[in-house]
Amino acid sequence: MIRTCLGALMSHWWRNPVQLFAFLAGLALATALWSGVQAINAEARASYDAAATTLGEGQFDQLVATQGGAIPQETYVALRLAGWLVSPLIEGQLDGVRLIGIDPLTSPNGFAALPNDSGQPLGDLTGPGRLFANAQTAQMFGDNVTVTVDANIAPGLAIGDIGVVQRLLDRDNLSRLIVLPKQPRIQPELSDVAPGLTRQSAQQAADIGQLTDSFHLNLTAFGLLSFAVGLFIVHSTIGLAFEQRRAMIRTLRALGVPLRVLIVMISIEMLCLAAIGAGIGVVLGYLIAALLLPDVAATLDGLYGAQIAGTVQLRASWWLSGLLIALLGTTAALTARLWAIAQMPLLASVRPRAWAMASAGRMRVQMACAVGLLMSAALLILVGDGLMAGFALLGCLLIGAALALPVIVGWIVSRIAPLSQAPLWQWFWADTRQQLSGLSLALMALLLAISANIGVSTMVSSFRLTFVGFLDQRLAPELFVRTQTAEQSTALTTFLEENATAVLPVRRIATVVAGQPVALMGLRVGPTYRDNWAFLANAGDVWDRVAAGEALIVNEQLSRRADLGIGDKVSLASDLTLPIAGIVGDYGNPKGQVVIAEHVFTNLHPTIFARELGVRTDDVEGVRNAITATVGIPPNAMINQATIKAISLEVFERTFTVTAALNVLTLLVAGFAILMSLLTLADLRVPQLAPVWALGMTRRRLSLLEVVRAMVLAALVSLCALPLGLALAWVLLSIVNVEAFGWQLPMFLFPYEYLKLGGYALIAAFLAALWPAWRLARTPPSALLKVFANER
Repeated sequence: MIRTCLGALMSHWWRNPVQLFAFLAGLALATALWSGVQAINAEARASYDAAATTLGEGQFDQLVATQGGAIPQETYVALRLAGWLVSPLIEGQLDGVRLIGIDPLTSPNGFAALPNDSGQPLGDLTGPGRLFANAQTAQMFGDNVTVTVDANIAPGLAIGDIGVVQRLLDRDNLSRLIVLPKQPRIQPELSDVAPGLTRQSAQQAADIGQLTDSFHLNLTAFGLLSFAVGLFIVHSTIGLAFEQRRAMIRTLRALGVPLRVLIVMISIEMLCLAAIGAGIGVVLGYLIAALLLPDVAATLDGLYGAQIAGTVQLRASWWLSGLLIALLGTTAALTARLWAIAQMPLLASVRPRAWAMASAGRMRVQMACAVGLLMSAALLILVGDGLMAGFALLGCLLIGAALALPVIVGWIVSRIAPLSQAPLWQWFWADTRQQLSGLSLALMALLLAISANIGVSTMVSSFRLTFVGFLDQRLAPELFVRTQTAEQSTALTTFLEENATAVLPVRRIATVVAGQPVALMGLRVGPTYRDNWAFLANAGDVWDRVAAGEALIVNEQLSRRADLGIGDKVSLASDLTLPIAGIVGDYGNPKGQVVIAEHVFTNLHPTIFARELGVRTDDVEGVRNAITATVGIPPNAMINQATIKAISLEVFERTFTVTAALNVLTLLVAGFAILMSLLTLADLRVPQLAPVWALGMTRRRLSLLEVVRAMVLAALVSLCALPLGLALAWVLLSIVNVEAFGWQLPMFLFPYEYLKLGGYALIAAFLAALWPAWRLARTPPSALLKVFANER
């Protein structure tokens, strides 16, 4: 009986290959977009973990130079002699690779930090030019370096013995010292042995995984949105399959197949097909990840300095999650239909009215869920806190709006219908309302795709306008110079005061203000800052008060995190507290920042020299050459404004490459959903179209009306998607961005872009409706006449 039952159920797919294709393709596309994003995230996480494990980042306290720069080797020796158990570490760039040198004898990880898969003695490991890197990174070195390949090392990173790395970098100093967890109970104070060093806790050390969490969470959210859009195809296909198999289900039950057995057989059938579709989706996801990963790698490197692998590995974490979420999505779509079968009487399942009543009941539940989700979204706006609350708000808003869409579109159509006087158009609008139940899921998918495109394009374009303006503000000096020593900085300042229009030295130190880690900056107040800096909030005469040492400026990130406003007093030292005179936007910087006058900074930190200097000049190349000839600063320590701006904008463009690609894929999947829904509805609509054809309507005109109907529905969905997309953009800019980065971006509107997106939606609907309309136009008259031979 079971074999016969399964054969009967599977015969439906053999008779409807297009519907089978829709089911498998919808699930494959949904799984592909999800698993592709998860594969990208998995590669990034693996790279972060490899780097942290190798270097002990985020695990141990570190000693760093208070004024930045290198640590003399003599300071390390003095600390060891004084009883401080520290391990030296040097880092630099060689052939475009981040080069790390460690001492395996004192490293917290011991010899495990320096790979030795070949079992060679230590003498070989510290031989000339001996480094360790993965295969991809090893190819970047020249012939003068011997590289041992080790797959466990993070991409873009090579490590070796500290003596080897010092020789390769031509340096005799250190970058930082790692503090071992076990220290002697009695040891001198750090300030007595090494006054130029500061102890940085493990929590303060930059954990690149945490820094990039918001970026990966953003990708995950779009991957989940894409999966939901694809899942609508699956849900719609399952619903139509059950609609077409009403008579079969009635017959099987009438022949004695128990309800429980029938439900189990249908479940097995659907889940087996789901497993096939999900498997195809995982393969496609691998290809999508391989295509997008280079752009993601460039984005993370540009934004956060994070090096990740440029190739995708088959990790169980992402392909298993793809299979699992596909099966769970299919189960969720299947459950409602199985519940309807279980609740209806034996013979009722064959009557269309019974299914319509069941659908009406589901529609009421769906609308109730929509109202509940939209109310939850409103509540989260008022009381929500944190990044997860922001994404929960996005989920409630999008899903709630999608669930409410069929009712809203139905209401609009019902208001348009009375305006039509001709019988043909009255039938057209009535028939459109009747089709909404079959097309609702495809229209929901289109709504999510269009609104996501509107929301993300608004966010990106708003970010672009704000970011370009911010760059013009902060990059006002024509030339930027970086110095290495205090003597070099003094000599450069003296030279520029005589040979440049203005010199803008910047003193900087990492410290803690109002309980938050910040960069404290000392600026020489002048016309450049007065003319170019724009404030989000200020108390008036900001720069006059700052120049007089009577106030300070904070960036938006610190203002939000420490809940500081204009006029609030900030303690910089035990004997210095200044009020806030201005709050400035600081886009692209995840940390807090405090700006004070140069002379105030010098009084607080007299040993900190100006490592960075901005130069105002009309002759950039001439001043560059003169600085090199007179002060001895190499050209690679100087960079002009145009170059910095070009690099920054390139990083910006790469940042949104992946989300833009996901938006395009989502819109394509939504168009595919409409196509599959129209194709699967075509056979069901023959009994509705036959009477109209019999009354004199030609098949060609009927097919033309089908295309018009699809475009009308797409236009209505586009109108509904506009406010939803703008709401989505507002949440991204005002809530998610603030929680993720600490700054709020102004929101700009781009009507032309919205019109273009609406046009794309109409084109997608037009293309999706062409094939079903062509099939209708070629339907033989005999198929239409058969409708009148049936008793129903």
